[in-house]
Amino acid sequence: MTTPGSARGPRAVWTTARSWLLWTGGTVVTVVAAYFLLPLDELGPHRPGLSWLLFALVLAGVAVLLLRQVHHVLTGRPETRPGLAITLLILLSVHTFAAAYYTLAKQPGEFHGLRTRVDALYFTVVTLATVGYGDITPRGQTARVVTVVQILYTFVFLTAAATALSERVRDLVTRRP
Repeated sequence: MTTPGSARGPRAVWTTARSWLLWTGGTVVTVVAAYFLLPLDELGPHRPGLSWLLFALVLAGVAVLLLRQVHHVLTGRPETRPGLAITLLILLSVHTFAAAYYTLAKQPGEFHGLRTRVDALYFTVVTLATVGYGDITPRGQTARVVTVVQILYTFVFLTAAATALSERVRDLVTRRP
């Protein structure tokens, strides 16, 4: 893949933009397809240990990668592309919490109104946006703990990533003639 500074002219810019769009679009499609196609029904009450381990490993991995991107922005590493990485990591975070809510909803008494993967994704986004419509509510203690974890995760990791990303954009805009 070419970098913006390695080739000149509109054709080179279009080639680079097209390859980034294809890679990003492919990654987004992969994350969304995985969320809807993975056998999440085999997790939850059927395999609680595996469910919690996967949840913790994915969240920790995404947190480390987000912090790495934040570090790259703060240290001014020009060769990095945090816009793509941070956006995709946030998308992965959202789908990880949605998968956790979906599998957790299989346990009786944990959620009211959460039945499908779309419900879980909707609840995750509503919680992330701090809107809280009230149509889906965590009733059980475990569901409430995971919801609190999502809120704290958002405050710490996603807010830091979004702040770093906006800082990077501001730097790029102010450096242009």
